[in-house]
Amino acid sequence: MTSSASRLEPRRTADGSFSLFSSEFGEAFHSGLGALAEAHSKCVAPAGLDRWAAGSTLRVLDVCVGTCCNTAALLEACQARGLELSWWGLELDPEPLRLALADPGFSSQWQAGTTEQLAELCSSERMLWGDARSRLSELLSGQRGQLDLVLMDAFSPSRCPQLWTLEFLSGLGALLQPQGRLLTYCSAAAIRNALLQAGLHLASIAAPSGLQKQSSDWSGGTAASPSPLDGDPLLRPLSLMEQEHLRTNAAEPYRDPSGCADRAEILKQRQLAQARAMASGTVEGTGAWRRRWGVGNSRHQ
Repeated sequence: MTSSASRLEPRRTADGSFSLFSSEFGEAFHSGLGALAEAHSKCVAPAGLDRWAAGSTLRVLDVCVGTCCNTAALLEACQARGLELSWWGLELDPEPLRLALADPGFSSQWQAGTTEQLAELCSSERMLWGDARSRLSELLSGQRGQLDLVLMDAFSPSRCPQLWTLEFLSGLGALLQPQGRLLTYCSAAAIRNALLQAGLHLASIAAPSGLQKQSSDWSGGTAASPSPLDGDPLLRPLSLMEQEHLRTNAAEPYRDPSGCADRAEILKQRQLAQARAMASGTVEGTGAWRRRWGVGNSRHQ
């Protein structure tokens, strides 16, 4: 078994905030923008907290809690606006949070008392440890159609397709109240198409400052809701380029009808489905789309 010391490497991101690199998944927990900056630009800002009056309670699910950076940023933003937070979390591995809470730099990122609140939340019955696919059914039994926000922060679809399948994303969407929002850093066509098939409306999260001029970072992420996402300056309709992306073979969803398939099986079945779609002539190859729009290979695809 790989030790936590070797599979999780502490790192400082561009904004000086604490993060981790996972050798198991071959990915960092946060982008080069910085863990704290990413939490604010991709979770807190597009949540539209001004939609709630002071004294209201915000019902939130954090999917793949990790270091709890997203929840901490949201917690402090709610406190600043006089909002209460009713929180649930889904996470397989307690080690990232343990490492974060033990790191002095992580504690220094937050206001006094925030890390204590995080520890309390994650030791409560609202923290659902284990495979998120199986724990999601527990939430659906009591919170279907009730949540205001779902923060989706799993490792990228190619690394962890188990949590980006049509079935899992449909379950997350079913938790949302009519004006609720699912927010994720991910702009991959397969994920957006799955959210559309789940009956949700889509918008693109504005690319954070410093990234919008890079052709590989044409979106800051995705917002999805049971209702149209209009009138928010931090959200915009999908561009023509993004709409055409949804008509390429990259938009083939990941699928896991059994709810227990492993990564290799999910990727294999998607590749077979992509090959069938290309053979039938019903979709465009992603390469042609990239050439037409001058888009390089990126994590969005």
